[in-house]
Amino acid sequence: MSKIKKRIGVLGAGNMGEAFVGALVRSKVSAPAMIAISDVRKERLDFMRATYGVLPISDNFKLFNDCAVVILAVKPQQTEGVLKQIAGHAGYGVAVRKLFISIVAGIPIRKIEELLYATLDKGLHKKLPVIRVMPNTPALVSAGMSGMSANTNATEADLATTRTILKALGKVMDFKEADLDAVTALSGSGPAYVFYFIESMIAGGLAAGLEPHAAETLTLQTLKGALQLLQDRGESPEILRRKVTSPGGTTEAALKVMESRQVKQNIVAAIVAAAQRSKELSR
Repeated sequence: MSKIKKRIGVLGAGNMGEAFVGALVRSKVSAPAMIAISDVRKERLDFMRATYGVLPISDNFKLFNDCAVVILAVKPQQTEGVLKQIAGHAGYGVAVRKLFISIVAGIPIRKIEELLYATLDKGLHKKLPVIRVMPNTPALVSAGMSGMSANTNATEADLATTRTILKALGKVMDFKEADLDAVTALSGSGPAYVFYFIESMIAGGLAAGLEPHAAETLTLQTLKGALQLLQDRGESPEILRRKVTSPGGTTEAALKVMESRQVKQNIVAAIVAAAQRSKELSR
């Protein structure tokens, strides 16, 4: 039985839009017949209908108007155009309360409010709460990490609905919007850092004389096992690192090179730089 009985609409059928639809259907948080999706590409709408059994809608305003929960999953550069198209429609209004969730990177709540609230009487703002979410790409396999922040019009029921949706994609945490730049830098961009490290470990295996398949297999299973050990033991990464580092051994030799080249400091600096860039994009 589905957990959310309201009709959910997803604006955008790209990777993240599909991630939301797929997670909602697989987890049975929502029934396929209660999910609508829009996109400018007919082939994507046809694919979504055939794959997930959801309702394709080519008109963004119709999707917004027909759904009680609307998830904005378009590219940042498309956001203003899509929201102006909706808010500028002759039939635009909020007769019934509607929850608006944005997963668009770099677009602050105030910008969404400016576009959606512009033609609404102030009393209607409370009927259109806005929640901003920063998910990440592992949501594609229901292993995502999302941070969320709501505007003042969101009620506890709105927050609960959003959490239910996001838990279908993985884990979720609440944040002040000011913290979402750091969330973006750490978990939003974080998968790319992990993939970069995996690339580097595989390259190191090759440089040490291993065949490509062996280097890749050893790297992926080592990372998987290390994460499992960290989760199961409940010990800090620092403690586990020390346990595997014998004085004068191979691990110590490797870590000395990393420390001499300030790997940790550079990773910290990279994440801070990503957070700063997120702030710049949100202005």
